Amino acid sequence: MRILVTGAAGFIGFHLAQRLLARGDAVSGLDNLNAYYDVRLKQARLERLRAASAFEFVHADIADRARMEALFSRERFDAVVNLAAQAGVRHSLEHPHDYVEANVTGFMNVLEGARRQKVAHLVYASTSSVYGAGERLPYRETDDTDHPLSLYAATKKANEVMAHSYSHLWGIPTTGLRFFTVYGPWGRPDMALFKFTRGILAGEKIPVYNRGQMDRDFTYIDDIVEGLVRVLDKPQGYRLYNIGNNARVPLMRYIEAIEKATGRKADLDLLPMQPGDVPATEADTSALDAAVGFKPATPVEEGVQRFVDWYREYYGVPK
Repeated sequence: MRILVTGAAGFIGFHLAQRLLARGDAVSGLDNLNAYYDVRLKQARLERLRAASAFEFVHADIADRARMEALFSRERFDAVVNLAAQAGVRHSLEHPHDYVEANVTGFMNVLEGARRQKVAHLVYASTSSVYGAGERLPYRETDDTDHPLSLYAATKKANEVMAHSYSHLWGIPTTGLRFFTVYGPWGRPDMALFKFTRGILAGEKIPVYNRGQMDRDFTYIDDIVEGLVRVLDKPQGYRLYNIGNNARVPLMRYIEAIEKATGRKADLDLLPMQPGDVPATEADTSALDAAVGFKPATPVEEGVQRFVDWYREYYGVPK
C-alpha cells in the first residue's frame, strides 16, 4: 500500500512510518517541521526514515489548503493516517490560534483530500483529553465528551465529529484513536518523561503538578503503533477507540521508575494543578480488543527503562 502519514517527523508518526516501511508499504511522510520543540530531534527522526527507499518526505503544513490540494491531486494514497497536530494542553492556554489552524483547518484539508480520492481508510489521532473531568474510570468510548477542559481537547473533539460527518456523507471509513499519555524512545521534549529524565540527570528540580497526586494511563509507543497498524488494516466505517495501557499508574510511581532507570534521586518541585489538566485517566480498551484483537500491556518500568537508555545514547549522557 501507499500510505500518507502526516506528522511523520513527530514522535508517533516517526515510529508508525518506520513500522509501515519495515513491512513493505510505501510511505509519504508529511511534516511542517515547526519549532514547537527542538527541530533537530525531528530532523534526526527524518534522517532515519529517509534511509528507506520507499519513503518520500513532503515538507508541508496540513493547514495550507493549496499545498494539500496539490498533494492529493498529484499523489494517490490507499490510506491516510493523520497524526499532524498542535499538541499539548498547557501550550493551548497561551497559543489558541495554533490549535484551530493545525487541528481544525488542517484536519479539514485532510478530510477533503480523502474525500476526493475516496481513500480506503482515514485513521486520525484523537486524545484522552476529550473526556474532560469525567469522574467514572476507566473511560469508555460511550462516555460523554461534550465538556472538554482545554482548547486542545475541544479541537480533537471537533475532529471526531467532522470525521463522522464525512463518513456519513461520503462513505469514507474513518477511525479515531483516543491516545492515552504516549511515551517511549524518541519522545517529545515537552512531555513529563522527557522533562523528568533531563532534569534528574542534570541534577535539577523537576516540576510535579498537583503535588504528585495524579494518575495516568501511560501507554508505550510500541503498543500504540501495534494498535494503529491493526486498526489501519481493518476499516469499519466510522469508529472511535481508546488506546491505552488500561491501567492507572500513580505519577509518583512513574517518577520512581525514572529514578531507578537513571540511578539518580529526583528533586521534586511540588506545584498546584495546572488549568485544563485532570487528576486521573484510565482507558477501557475492550472495544479495541474486540475489533482488532489487541490490548496494550507494556509495564511502565520496562517502557521507562527503554526511554532512559535511548536518552543516554542520543544525548551522550554517561551512566
